[in-house]
Amino acid sequence: MRDTGSGLVGTSRALVLNATFEPLGIVSSRRALLLVVGSKAELVHATGRVFHSERVVAPEPSVVRLARYVRVPHDRTVAVNRRTVFARDGHRCQYCGGQAESIDHVLPRSRGGTHSWDNVVACCRRCNTHKEDRLPHEAGLVLHSAPAPPRHRILLLAVSGGGREEWEPYLGSATLTA
Repeated sequence: MRDTGSGLVGTSRALVLNATFEPLGIVSSRRALLLVVGSKAELVHATGRVFHSERVVAPEPSVVRLARYVRVPHDRTVAVNRRTVFARDGHRCQYCGGQAESIDHVLPRSRGGTHSWDNVVACCRRCNTHKEDRLPHEAGLVLHSAPAPPRHRILLLAVSGGGREEWEPYLGSATLTA
């Protein structure tokens, strides 16, 4: 099948929901279409573009719902990296609220801090340079919020690089701007 409308086959993404409408993951729109064509999922929202094959014209999926419930373990860990930390913190410096450009270890690694969700925050260059190898209170800085592991829906958006408007009812509006 080929995509007509964007010119880029398989570059669009689709949200996959469990049978209970719980978000499970994000896949290529082509993979989502194969789930629908194979009766493993139903089309919930389409993008407006279409896929063409020799005998079929099918709408490009944006949201699909699995036909059967899939049990998912909820103890999955999320990698601590720049992209996921920025998504969790809304691309904002956790000290001044400015645009984040780097990540900062609240308790510096040189002082025994770990590279973990409860010790890493998004930070602007100015605050990171000012803080150096000190604790926030030693540098006269205050954290806007305590660092913690991200919620599942923010992880999905971090991995996908952003959300679509039609995903809002399933992920929450606050996460679409993260």
